[in-house]
Amino acid sequence: MAKWVSVLYTACVWWCFFSNTPATCLVNETDRLALIAFKAAIDQDPIGALRSWNDSVHYCDWNGIWCSRRHLDRVVKLELRSQGLVGSLSPHIGNLSFLKTIVLQNNSFRGPIPQEISHLFRLRSITLSNNSLNGEIPNNISRCSNLEILDLMDNNLTGIIPAELGSLSKLKGLGLS
Repeated sequence: MAKWVSVLYTACVWWCFFSNTPATCLVNETDRLALIAFKAAIDQDPIGALRSWNDSVHYCDWNGIWCSRRHLDRVVKLELRSQGLVGSLSPHIGNLSFLKTIVLQNNSFRGPIPQEISHLFRLRSITLSNNSLNGEIPNNISRCSNLEILDLMDNNLTGIIPAELGSLSKLKGLGLS
């Protein structure tokens, strides 16, 4: 098995060396594809915040993206505060499994908070305030057991506050006004 992995790795290195898009070589495809899906759900980007989000630049160097130093090519932070972005939150955000921080406040995101956000077990902070998100707060957000900050203020959310939020034992800040 180890020999097969070594052969596969060598083939990938050679392919990347001769490829026309070196920025996409040997990257974590799950995170890259999740970010591309996130961008695809954006209808308007008036100040060009996502201009760098293309294959000529490694996604860890894209505007608003921070990657782990310990787990190479894994996105740990998505911060696009006050960028004038208009669109919805892609459910593919749930594939960014190393994500610890989401900061998307002061934009114009609309639609529901995707249920898939509950897949982000490492998530510590969600800041989605001052958008136009609607629908209910997902009950399963309580699966994000490391959550310390949940800021959903100034949106168009409806329904009751899920009782499941009470199980978030590390929660220090909760904004729901």
